[in-house]
Amino acid sequence: MAKQVKLSAQHRTHVGRNSVKQLRSRGAVPANIYGPKNEPANIEINEKDIKRLLAHASGENILVELEIKEEKGTKSRLSLIQEVQHHPVRGDILHVDFLEVSMDELLHTEVPLEAFGEAEGVKNYGGLLEQLVRHISIECLPKDLPESIRVDVSSLGIGQALHVRDLVMPSGVVVTGDPDLTVFLVAEPKVEDTSKTEDAPQAPEVIKEKKPAAEGEAKK
Repeated sequence: MAKQVKLSAQHRTHVGRNSVKQLRSRGAVPANIYGPKNEPANIEINEKDIKRLLAHASGENILVELEIKEEKGTKSRLSLIQEVQHHPVRGDILHVDFLEVSMDELLHTEVPLEAFGEAEGVKNYGGLLEQLVRHISIECLPKDLPESIRVDVSSLGIGQALHVRDLVMPSGVVVTGDPDLTVFLVAEPKVEDTSKTEDAPQAPEVIKEKKPAAEGEAKK
């Protein structure tokens, strides 16, 4: 199950470039929260808090209970981190999008796939394990949301594959993607082709013309 954490936030009334600069000067990051039931809201979160949260996350799916301070008090909204924008050079967090979810409504999202075990075709025959799909689409309730789907590949021999239909899902999780999609495959070992070098035509030997003997040497 995905980790559920709490994160303090504050309602943000001002938007625009100048307001973002002011946020960053006091160590805050602009963010938005949106969902099917409530109006989108502009919020701000502490930069250190969101960095710490992301650093300790073992997967991409993180359920966050946002405690948003407003004029009338603090409002709690359960959400899923939808997108994190980073600075292309410095790597700083520029913006975070949160998707509000409900504990009694199905989520439609993607989760990463992770292989474990050493495939038989790799261990005994020198094959190469190829992962053709990195994420799969699923639906589940927030309480059943996995951080990732771990797949045992140890039984795969040379030329054998695992498809989406072969994956074992945790309780409460249903795959919504193409069941025939190949996920993992053990390819045959690559053999270096030496025929080109062995059969390549040899360059003709260059025979230099013999220089005529000097006149004195010829008389001898």
